[in-house]
Amino acid sequence: MKRDDGIVAWLIYALVRACIMVLLMFPLEWNLRTARLMGTIWWHLMPRHRERARAHLRIAYGETLTPAEIDRLALRSLQQQAMWVMEFIFAPRLINEWTWSRYVRLVNMNEALAALLENKGALLLTGHYGNWELAGFLLAVIGFDVVAIMRPLDNVYLNRFLVRTRRRSGLELLYKKGASAEAESIVRRGAALGFIADQNAGRKGLFVNFFGRAASTYKSIGLLAMSLEVPIIVGYARRIGDSFRYEVGAQRVIHPHEWRVREDPLRWITQEYTAALEAAIRVDPSQYLWIHRRWKSRPKPRRPG
Repeated sequence: MKRDDGIVAWLIYALVRACIMVLLMFPLEWNLRTARLMGTIWWHLMPRHRERARAHLRIAYGETLTPAEIDRLALRSLQQQAMWVMEFIFAPRLINEWTWSRYVRLVNMNEALAALLENKGALLLTGHYGNWELAGFLLAVIGFDVVAIMRPLDNVYLNRFLVRTRRRSGLELLYKKGASAEAESIVRRGAALGFIADQNAGRKGLFVNFFGRAASTYKSIGLLAMSLEVPIIVGYARRIGDSFRYEVGAQRVIHPHEWRVREDPLRWITQEYTAALEAAIRVDPSQYLWIHRRWKSRPKPRRPG
């Protein structure tokens, strides 16, 4: 990754900060309406993204959706991402240990919270769905030791700003490159380590079923869970309506005793959490990032015989 710290990078940073300052002068609800408009403009001006979202929805749902339904979901997906950007700016100002319940409703979290309260470490997984930053951010705000793995921004000044604002709320960020060296010590201290678990892992990844098609998935999550014997919590933050209201829930908690008896535990773990992510997405597919190239890598064709 090329680190950009020159004068142009600083000017871009200054422009972004100025835009954020202007946006913060208006209520979030106004900005969310603007974001939906920007998502609609995105839909019309970026045919490459529009067609990619359509294609991925056809892969996922086949003939079960009409072209009109596919277009509705694809457009709404772009609008959702624009809204997410606005919420990314506002969330640190709105959510704290006293106010979070105004914006978030916890759903099916008893088992997950029990696992976290043991302070023996856990892996938190989510996908490019809803507000994928919110669940980990919320847990950090209410006092849990949470570390989220991130890819640093190329712009050094923007990256410092991002890290600083999240750390103020208690969320620690770990850069993706070289994360394996620190991941074990982080989990062993009892922290919850967060991953975006629907990334394409390339030709060398483990191919498991996602919406009926093989998707390359990183092996590192399953290997880390098996090595440390810690639970995997698959969660989501799903928007309610068009405002900044969410339900945060645990779709699945995978415990070590479940994979110890499996013939191929790594594949079983990877398929299990991928299936849980899919189940969460199916509740409201309009909130998934359908322009994300989840099926970019394809498995090698099998040789005859």
